[in-house]
Order: sequence, then structure tokens, then C-alpha cells
Amino acid sequence: MRDGDQVSSYIVTGANSGIGKATALGLAQRGLRVVMVCRDKGRGRAACEEIRALTGSSSVELLIGDLSSRMGVRLAGEQILNRAPRIGALINNAGIWPLERSLNADGIEMTFFVNHLAPFLLTHLLLERLMQSAPSRVVNVNAGLYIFGRFDPERTPRGLDFSRLRTYPTSKLCGVYFTRELARRLEGTGVTVNALHPGVIRTNLAQTPDLKGALLKLLKVFMKTPAAGARGPIYLATAPELTDVSGLFFNQCRRFPTFPIARHESLGRRLWDLSAALVGLT
Repeated sequence: MRDGDQVSSYIVTGANSGIGKATALGLAQRGLRVVMVCRDKGRGRAACEEIRALTGSSSVELLIGDLSSRMGVRLAGEQILNRAPRIGALINNAGIWPLERSLNADGIEMTFFVNHLAPFLLTHLLLERLMQSAPSRVVNVNAGLYIFGRFDPERTPRGLDFSRLRTYPTSKLCGVYFTRELARRLEGTGVTVNALHPGVIRTNLAQTPDLKGALLKLLKVFMKTPAAGARGPIYLATAPELTDVSGLFFNQCRRFPTFPIARHESLGRRLWDLSAALVGLT
């Protein structure tokens, strides 16, 4: 997508490893301009240099951004706006699965913030630019585990209902609510938003030294590679046939029904209002 001399950028968060890195590589291989948003400067630089070397592309940029707090997300958004006059797609990929409850600098449970509020805020910060760049897209990397989530507006944001097994799915359930509500609000703007399950992929989620961690490590032998997991985000970000498709959930590259638990519109709108308040949006 071009407008004069302005080339659209494809923004990938959590791009220093796993699905994010593989997605950035795949987009660069297609000749697209990629902005890799990474928290760790050393790992981010190594990943960026590797992708440049593999593709021969000089249109792959590294942006250091910590998406674990409101200030960090706002700083990242400001940097993206300074570097990307046009945005072809924002791929909200960064995610965590902590096994212990912790609060971020804003007093918000870390899983809920990084997996839901950070994409919510970053998307809003870039929304005007996305509309100016239309047709453009928002891709939310999610997980089929959202069906096990249980969002409690009173308890979830502070982690008062924290569970090693359920908090991550709950954050992903919130991501589906966000996707559906954002798609409704963006009708007619030329900006689409979809969510996807990338498959069961070998990533660094839920790393732990105990027996559960050893079991996860064993199970990873049977999981797909990050390259396989990146096919879905790349497809949703670039496929011509999806230009006008919005508000859907995909299982990798296939449309997949959204389960009833994520179709409660009143709860989705309540989550929207709560999220806006928590990140300081009017």
C-alpha cells in the first residue's frame, strides 16, 4: 500500500521471538516495511539483524517498547506514530502467561494488562493513523483457550481471581470481546479487526522450573513451530480477500465460529468502558 512516497508499515508487537519474530520475517519476505516492537533491546536487535540478513531488506526497523504499563504503551505509540506515516496493519502479538499474580506499575494485574489492556490502548493510540491509512487492519493474536476464560469486572483487573490455569484464558476472552466491539465501532471506516488462534505453538509462554514446566517442555515436542504459527497473522494482515472482513475469529487461516461465551454484547461493552477508564481514555 502506497500513498505517494509513503509506504505502509506493518507493526508487530512482541517481535523478538516466537510467533512475533516469525511474523516479522514473513512480512519482510513479502517486501513489506516492518516495525518490530520489542521490550528487550539486546534480543530485539539480534532478531532485527537476523531478519535483515535473511531477507536482504533494509525496511525492517526495531522499536524498543515496554508494553507492561500505561506509560510504556503510550511511549511506544508515540514512537510508532513518529516512524510510520502510514500503517498497513497493527499486529497485536505480544503476550505473557505468568504463573504467579503480580501487579504492574499502574496497580493492574500483569496478564490482564499485557494481553488485553496494552493492545486496547495501543490500538486506540494508532487508530486515527490507521483510519487515515485505510484500507488497513488490526490483527489480534489470541488463543482458542479463551473458551475457558471467566471475566469478572470487579475482580479480574486487579487479579483478585488470579489462577495459574484460568487467568491467561480470561485475558484472551477479553481480547475477543475487544475485537468484536472494535469491529462494530469501526464499521465503514476502512479499518478491519479480526482475532485468531495461531495453533498450538512452541513459544516461551508459561516458563517455570517446576514439574509443570518440565511437562510443558515435553509437550512442546508435539507443538508446531513459530513459523507455522505466523501463517495466520500474516494471512489476516495481507490477504486481499479479507479487505472487508471484520469482527471474526480465525483458527490459523480459517474462519472459525466465535463461541457463545464471547458473544455477550453487554459484557463486552462493559469491558470496553472499564478498559477505557483503566488506561485513561475518554
